[in-house]
Amino acid sequence: MDQSSDKPRTRFDIGYFLLALSAILLIHQLLDTSSRVQIVSYSEFYDMLREGKIADVEVGEKTVRATLKTPMRDGRKDIFARRVDPNFAQELEAAKVKYSGAAESTWVSTLLSWILPATIFFLIWSFVSRRLGQGLGSIMSVGQSKAKIFVEKDIRIGFREVAGVDEAKEELQEIVAFLKDPATYGRLGAHVPKGILLVGPPGTGKTLLARAVAGEAGVPFFSINGSEFVEMFVGVGAARVRDLFAQARATAPCIIFIDELDALGRARGISGLSGGHDEKEQTLNQLLSELDGFDPTVGVVLLAATNRPEVLDPALLRAGRFDRQISVDRPDKNGRVAILQVHLAKVKLDGDVDAAQIAAMTPGFTGADLANLVNEAAMLATRRKATAVSAADFTAAIERVLACPEKRKRILNPRERRIVAYHEMGHAIVAMALPDVDAIKKVSIIPRGLGALGYTMQMPTEDRYLMTRTELLHRMTVLLGGRAAEMLIFQEATTGAADDLQRATEMARAMVTRYGMEEELGRASFVVERPRYLDLQGLGPQQSEMSDETSARIDEAIGRLVEEAFERATEVLRACASVHRESAERLLETETFGEEDLGALSARVKAIVSAQAATHVGVSDSAR
Repeated sequence: MDQSSDKPRTRFDIGYFLLALSAILLIHQLLDTSSRVQIVSYSEFYDMLREGKIADVEVGEKTVRATLKTPMRDGRKDIFARRVDPNFAQELEAAKVKYSGAAESTWVSTLLSWILPATIFFLIWSFVSRRLGQGLGSIMSVGQSKAKIFVEKDIRIGFREVAGVDEAKEELQEIVAFLKDPATYGRLGAHVPKGILLVGPPGTGKTLLARAVAGEAGVPFFSINGSEFVEMFVGVGAARVRDLFAQARATAPCIIFIDELDALGRARGISGLSGGHDEKEQTLNQLLSELDGFDPTVGVVLLAATNRPEVLDPALLRAGRFDRQISVDRPDKNGRVAILQVHLAKVKLDGDVDAAQIAAMTPGFTGADLANLVNEAAMLATRRKATAVSAADFTAAIERVLACPEKRKRILNPRERRIVAYHEMGHAIVAMALPDVDAIKKVSIIPRGLGALGYTMQMPTEDRYLMTRTELLHRMTVLLGGRAAEMLIFQEATTGAADDLQRATEMARAMVTRYGMEEELGRASFVVERPRYLDLQGLGPQQSEMSDETSARIDEAIGRLVEEAFERATEVLRACASVHRESAERLLETETFGEEDLGALSARVKAIVSAQAATHVGVSDSAR
């Protein structure tokens, strides 16, 4: 494997050496004066001088260079002679003896004339190799795979370091067993799957799982990103695929891991655009060929990860190529507890920190989100110079992650602060009055992020996977509680409810068109399910397949649901007007309500709602 990867670079070094040697010889030829002048003895120079054959003379300290009036037979006009002491030259001339100057030994200068140019060329070559290795070097090795090779001693990650994905780990245990002992596990004729695709949202631990498999099996691990196969040169991607599998066969048993497979395995023929599209198809075709060609008994396992399985080519997902697809989904509460325990072990904690409590406050968080949360909490504790990370630091970190950092320097004028306070307390009071609504954990009018002038934090008590029509209506009612408060107190709408209106409208649209929750439209779904990225041309909006009359009825139903939720929120706030006004004014003073303040407030709101329900005047807890 190493020899094959070094051959292109060796050819490049030899070529550079020959080029440098030629340049050195050329320099010597240019510097060597003997190649341009005729060397004569000093006595001959005197004879030519007396005979009037010399036009001009350049006298040096040890040499004399002259130009003849008439060229010599070989066409040269320059002569060169080494000087002799003038007094001694006169005596030699009187004795009619032929004489000339002798050259002193210059072996040091000669040696330097060879070593110095060679050293300069070597330094230039070293500089080019380091700084432009990805340019000049890759031209000669453009078809080589860029996979990073981690040998078994480099991988210190095992299944113990991976938490919250127990089902995925169980399925991958078989791969580890096959790689460790292929003879035992293949005794009945079974073989290790050729390809295993890890599918899940970003941050759920797909790459970590792949490294853990390699660490448990103790085999080399080839890691490469799907985008590294495709370059501007046609055919490079296919060459890299061939080289990658050739290296893997030579190192078997081993694991090849391709991250972001969608960059390489996108479905063919879904776009009419030209350019790099053909190169991507050639790369994919070569990958399909390699998957068909290698023998699963040699111990080469292909792992891949993607969070966009809908864009992959169907030929890539058929049996015999990627034999197994493993879902790596967001962890549930127990999974989040396990993940937190792994990360909490690396920080110094206070005694009040409970992993289960933090997990209950973080529904929908991935493993990467939880790791970031623990780091944010540790940074907050460090910033306040604490000796350990407390539960309050984790609460602040959750707020920082969900609602962005506080913007205390953003000063609101008194009227805006008043509107924001009544708006946020409108959300909170409506949520307290309705059943089946996530509990309110905090209310604040401190600006956060880019556009949030305040926020109301709701935290679910458990993971939910199904919701009823009544629960959806209640959620819409809570979203519109802010706008209802603005209309009741200030008799005018503001732009602060823009996000609330958008979310409520989207929820109502889903109830009508997707979930079939409107009796007037029947139990039909009006959403055309298509792969998001696999439209024929990928251009333009998705065309609706419903009639204009049905579209109008859907719009009416959506408007009716939103208006119904707004009226319900208005009724709740009218019934709790005194509590709403009192709590909003107190929020203007304190800026933030914690769980203790909200607990007492919730008891008052529930008492008012229960009293009015008993007299059949007030809020109805059932969906209309």
